[in-house]
Amino acid sequence: MKLGAFSISLAVKDIHVSKDFYEKLGFTVFAGEIEKNYLIMKNGEHLVGLFQGMFEGNILTFNPGWDQSANKLDAFEDARDIQKELKSKGIEMSKDIEEGTSGPASFFMTDPDGNAILIDQHV
Repeated sequence: MKLGAFSISLAVKDIHVSKDFYEKLGFTVFAGEIEKNYLIMKNGEHLVGLFQGMFEGNILTFNPGWDQSANKLDAFEDARDIQKELKSKGIEMSKDIEEGTSGPASFFMTDPDGNAILIDQHV
C-alpha cells in the first residue's frame, strides 16, 4: 500500500514563532499563507505543516497522488482504495470517504495511541 507524500501537521499556538523556529532548523516556506494561519515548511524531502487555530492535536498526513514536492503522480493508489483495504483489515475510520465519488477526498483514522492520521488526496 502506497500512502503518498508524508508530512506532519502541527497545531501551533503562534504561527510566527513556529515559523521562526523551523526556519532555524533549515526549513523554508513551501506553501500556505501566514495571514490565513497556515504554512507548509520544507527541508529537503521533509514537510511540516504549521496550523494555528485550525485543529486541536497534531496529525500525521499522507497525500495519495503527490510526491514530496506536491507534484501530481501519474500513477497512485486512490484514497478510496486505501480506505477499502484498511477497512478490510479491521481499521475503523473516524471520517469516511463517501462511496461512489471520485477526485479529491480524505478520511481520518486514529492509531492505538490516539494519534490522528489523515489520508488527504488532492487530485
